[in-house]
Amino acid sequence: MNRLIPFLKWLPGYGKHDLAGDVSAGLTVGVILVPQGMAYALIAGLPVEYGLYAALVPPVVYALLGTSRFLAVGPVAMDSLLVASGLAGMALVGSERYIELALLLALMMGLIQLLLGTLRMGFLADFLSRPVISGFTSAAALVIGLNQLTHLLGIDVVRSAKLHVLLASAWQEVPGVDLPTLAISALSILALLGLRRVDARIPGALVVVVFGTLAASLGLVVTPTVGALPSGLPHFHPPAFNSDDIRALFPVAATLALISFMEAYGVAKSMAQKRRDHEVDANQELRAIGAANAIGSLFGAYPTTGGFSRTAVNARAGVKTSLSGLIAAGVVALALAFLTPFFEHLPKAVLGAIIVVAVTGLMDFAYFRKLWASHRDEAVLLGITFILTAFAGMVTGIACGVAFSLVLTLHRTSRPHAAELGRIGSVYRNLNRFPHAEKTRGQLILRYDGPLNYASQSHFKDFILNRIDIREMEGDSVNRIVLSAKSIPHIDASAAGMLDGLIADFENKGIALHWAGTIGPVRDELKKSGLMDRIGRDRFHTEVAHAMGQTSDDRPDIATQSFRPDAD
Repeated sequence: MNRLIPFLKWLPGYGKHDLAGDVSAGLTVGVILVPQGMAYALIAGLPVEYGLYAALVPPVVYALLGTSRFLAVGPVAMDSLLVASGLAGMALVGSERYIELALLLALMMGLIQLLLGTLRMGFLADFLSRPVISGFTSAAALVIGLNQLTHLLGIDVVRSAKLHVLLASAWQEVPGVDLPTLAISALSILALLGLRRVDARIPGALVVVVFGTLAASLGLVVTPTVGALPSGLPHFHPPAFNSDDIRALFPVAATLALISFMEAYGVAKSMAQKRRDHEVDANQELRAIGAANAIGSLFGAYPTTGGFSRTAVNARAGVKTSLSGLIAAGVVALALAFLTPFFEHLPKAVLGAIIVVAVTGLMDFAYFRKLWASHRDEAVLLGITFILTAFAGMVTGIACGVAFSLVLTLHRTSRPHAAELGRIGSVYRNLNRFPHAEKTRGQLILRYDGPLNYASQSHFKDFILNRIDIREMEGDSVNRIVLSAKSIPHIDASAAGMLDGLIADFENKGIALHWAGTIGPVRDELKKSGLMDRIGRDRFHTEVAHAMGQTSDDRPDIATQSFRPDAD
């Protein structure tokens, strides 16, 4: 029960010293959630009250089921744009049909996450490499920011998840910029950045919301506002659906399920590693976030996850347990119950400014420069993900980024490092790095630093045959090969078949193949495939030096004499 309902683990030991930190953190995050929730609802194309609904029920569910004490769950910019991107063309933005689809998307996303968590599929987050994440989030942040030009400039820019469409539309509308709207946008952005510089703990979003609303209500500025909001808490209302909607939304729901989990788990794990006072369970996090989305959708919440900025604020405010999430939700509930008339005069330009400042931290171009200097192939991967996300759409961008990342990994696996070794005293080193190392005439000493499998078998064979050809061109006929196999962790059936044929060719050419430092699991595989007897047990050695007859103990590997298949 403690594993499935984590709050039962910390609740019995909860004390007064915990309450002070949780109250402080909960109030701080709640104050931030109110303006952010409304702002992010605009990104998703929803009425602003749905951002508050998304900040109400999901944090409560996560507080009861999540394993992180710091994670602040609610609406976030990236997921909001994915919602808008996924629903584009399916319904008119802001319509009842659009709202129903957004809630259905949250339900489907939550159920997918619950299923993945039940099947213990939390490891799926590992398939999103950091270059892919960086390229995706940087492009998403740029698109999110440009989508706010309508509110920042008072012009009618077409909503889109594609950069070129946004830029073309904005360029056509630039002559119609509304100067009062531009002024309040600029002042809000400057205020947010200035307050962050003074003290990051100051709720800058709340400050600009209060002053912007007062200015608009007093007639000091004339600019579009959010308008009348329904007062009170959301009611239980399961989203309507049909099979066509489910089929159409499934790719977006699956993408959201993975991305939102990756975002939340990454933040929660980094916080846990800093504090070292609790562990974060990936599978339980999947279940907790899934339940938060599924249950939240029944009360008007669109897709949510754990946000980095709010989680950081939560930690700085002294959070002790996930009770702070309940307190933050309480602040949102009070706002819905009593403050909605005040928000009627809130300028949309202020919300646009909050969004722009929030997403600027997602753009990490410094990481691209760092990768270009150290890992150029991964920098290219980041760039491809960025371009596809920005110009082809967010789902296409992340899907292609993951696919290219897997292809790159497979390519590296199929081409591991391999080297010919030479002797330096009693040790053997890579001849390319130590050109003064001594070659042994008639003998070829090789090292292979990767698995022998269906993907790498041709590379392994070509490498050995190529080294033999080079020696023959140098006038040295090879009659003995010593393979340093310490770095070979596995041999599959395809590679075993390749080795069988290679050994047969060596026998015809009078070349003896010796193995040095072969680990236990690989010896198991060689024995089961019959290759150990085919090679000859007397040709297995514990070290290269043994195989070369440099030590007094030049016996064959003792592990092949008293063989235990179950030994490590």
